[in-house]
Amino acid sequence: MKVIFNPSENKENKYIGILVRALENAGYEVVPLDGLVSSWKHFKSIQLVHLNWFENLDDSSKGATLKSFFRKLIALITIRLGNKKLIWTMHNRLSHEKKSGKWSNILSSLLIRWADAIVIHSEESRARLGDISQIFLSKVVHIPHPDFIGVYGPILPSAVPQLGNPIKLVFIGAIKPYKNIELLIRLAQKFPTSIEISILGNPHTPEYKKEITRLSKGLSNLHLKLEFISDEDLPEILSNSDLVILPYNLESSLNSGTVILAFSYQKTVICPKIGTINDFGKVNSAIFSYDYSTPEEHFEKLVDRINLALELKKTNPLIFEEMGQKMFSLVQEQNDKVLAGQKLVELYSRILGGQPGRKA
Repeated sequence: MKVIFNPSENKENKYIGILVRALENAGYEVVPLDGLVSSWKHFKSIQLVHLNWFENLDDSSKGATLKSFFRKLIALITIRLGNKKLIWTMHNRLSHEKKSGKWSNILSSLLIRWADAIVIHSEESRARLGDISQIFLSKVVHIPHPDFIGVYGPILPSAVPQLGNPIKLVFIGAIKPYKNIELLIRLAQKFPTSIEISILGNPHTPEYKKEITRLSKGLSNLHLKLEFISDEDLPEILSNSDLVILPYNLESSLNSGTVILAFSYQKTVICPKIGTINDFGKVNSAIFSYDYSTPEEHFEKLVDRINLALELKKTNPLIFEEMGQKMFSLVQEQNDKVLAGQKLVELYSRILGGQPGRKA
């Protein structure tokens, strides 16, 4: 049985591979969206289309945004007119990109209305959909974001913590404006001797890379590696860090695979109370989480979390390892990737009204 899981592969995110592998093991043939109308025979053979991040648009220029929007709009209309079953995974609250937000939100509205099922990875997503209309809640299916335990390689032992050493913080991921990288630079300026920050990832644009590099100039406790980080490097990067710091924008951010990645490698995080964080509920004591209302308050809350981390380390040099171990145990239980794959297969079976044939 042919289905589309879009994107069907992503070298920068193992999330896709985990779920596609689960579908293939269940007997589904996963094909890319690009070939949807390659032939009438192929089009007729597609039973279901599952879209991830489909509302995100190319915002490199106004022309690129419009081209991207209309291309995706045509694809959605084709799926609709072809009576294909449609599943959409709601990854974010709103579009992260200011330039393309209006067009992106149009796509999001259509996806919400036309989807046969809406997959969510956090309960906050359910609340967000309920705020739009209670009607859409009947479509919601909660599937835990799969863990990344062992996916990028084994967990490596961390160095024995020394009381007088600075706290090593790391940011990992695509370097985009909504991730508030500038706040990390301000933190490095405010805590020149008590923290070290590494910013690792590929910048959104060459211009943004230049801006981050310029702002970071002269800070000896700030380390930049503004390029794609290979999978093989992640276990060592995490083992050499005390905490993962992710100052996301609460207005647009909802779920974070990087949070799950950190927990999967026995690290806890400094992060706003986005949906992923809130789903761990009472165990927030093992997470340096916070709320904020304004950009300046965001920085103040980050400073407060750093000060708390410094105080806790003075009391217990092993505190970060203990917090990381606690979050590892929880993510192992709540975000089991095998269970996540099973739930996705069950959803497909329910939507399609039967089980796919097993591969020989």
